[in-house]
Amino acid sequence: MNVKQRTIKAPVSVSGTGLHTGQRVTMTFNPAPENHGYKFRRVDMPGSPIIDADVDNVTDTSRGTTISQNGATVNTVEHVLAALVGMEVDNVLIDMDGPETPIMDGSSIMFVDIITETGFVEQEADREYYHIPYNIHYSEPDRKVEMVAMPLDDYRFTCMVDYNSQVLGSQHASISSITEFKKEIASCRTFCFLHELEMLLKHDLIKGGDLNNAIVVVDKDVDEEELAHLAKLFNRKDISVAPQGILNNAELRHQNEPARHKLLDMIGDLALVGVPLKGHIMAARPGHAANVAFAKKIKTLIKKEKSRKQVKVYDPNAKPVYDTVEIMGMLPHRQPFLMIDKILELTKNHVVGAKNVTINEEFFKGHFPGAPIFPGVLQIEGMVQTGGILVLNTVPDPENYLTLFLKIENARFKSKVVPGDTIVYICDLLAPIRRGIATMKGVGMVGNRVVVEAELMAQIVKVKGNEA
Repeated sequence: MNVKQRTIKAPVSVSGTGLHTGQRVTMTFNPAPENHGYKFRRVDMPGSPIIDADVDNVTDTSRGTTISQNGATVNTVEHVLAALVGMEVDNVLIDMDGPETPIMDGSSIMFVDIITETGFVEQEADREYYHIPYNIHYSEPDRKVEMVAMPLDDYRFTCMVDYNSQVLGSQHASISSITEFKKEIASCRTFCFLHELEMLLKHDLIKGGDLNNAIVVVDKDVDEEELAHLAKLFNRKDISVAPQGILNNAELRHQNEPARHKLLDMIGDLALVGVPLKGHIMAARPGHAANVAFAKKIKTLIKKEKSRKQVKVYDPNAKPVYDTVEIMGMLPHRQPFLMIDKILELTKNHVVGAKNVTINEEFFKGHFPGAPIFPGVLQIEGMVQTGGILVLNTVPDPENYLTLFLKIENARFKSKVVPGDTIVYICDLLAPIRRGIATMKGVGMVGNRVVVEAELMAQIVKVKGNEA
């Protein structure tokens, strides 16, 4: 059963402060059409530039994931994107009047709540998942990062973190399906160690940070004077260290909340692949940089597979439009220079021909007889003859015309062709035929493998002595 794409019912807004910039921002989720995906729009900038939530647009992963495009930037996108993926929303345009998403309480739960409240709309188009086809690995040995995506007909996550800390130690978190996100993961807040917090404060790098939007793990001995200083920085009467080894600003929502938040970050960062995934993602010690690198690896694989799928594979055994005898009625070529055996498809702008390569070809006697390879120039000749059929199909009496090829450009030979192969030539007009001149793009394939390609220009010429 096909699952339909969905968006939200109506615009809905949320306001808050950016963690790193400290700027107040209003963020509005808007319904978007089918196949739109996730996009941010900086409505505070001239022209309201749009930034696609795409891994190729990532420009920084040092303190969250930053994306940039069209001269505009959005910081800390991962919690927002995790909410959209977790609620299985496909198409949303996110307006922002500032450079950074609001940190809220450091989790995704407030974003989940407002988009759930506004409701969802099922759209006509099917949701196109990318199914992880085999185990895809990523590692950073120096940081002991290991990630793998495995085939699974669901979206499952397993995450392990280990910070060599007596307080935090080793933690695991997992969900067996993305449908568990809202209950198990969405409310898990970001965290940092006390020594990191002090460094960030010293360098003025968390202008919007306070003790309401992060868990602070106390990883060193602190005295009353230091705690009093932190209380003053965050406008608190007093601060102490809770028994769990965290500052007492908040109680943990789950015993393994830090690991669950790392899982949340992974979901948000992998949204930048650009398509919903089906697979089991397992990660040890992930971070934004590793998540983004892993997302790029998956996207590269998707692009390769998509390019293969766009190349149609023709059945050389299908009933032909023209067989060899009919081709000889249109073309003047004869053995051994007739380089196509049949025409499989023919329209006004498109033609497909086939050539069966056998060891009985005359030229194999003198062309690499010990290691027979179909000559590249003859591959082009077969493409030219196929294109000739396309051009001659536009005149009333093709037997009274010739096609003279004027130009061959950008010819590339990508793979050898040997006896036993069947080359399928596909030629498409690049522009309408004018004054008897035709330009076309030709591709030769063996199975799903492109072996030759070129751009051709031909002229239709009436045969002398046959003028009406």
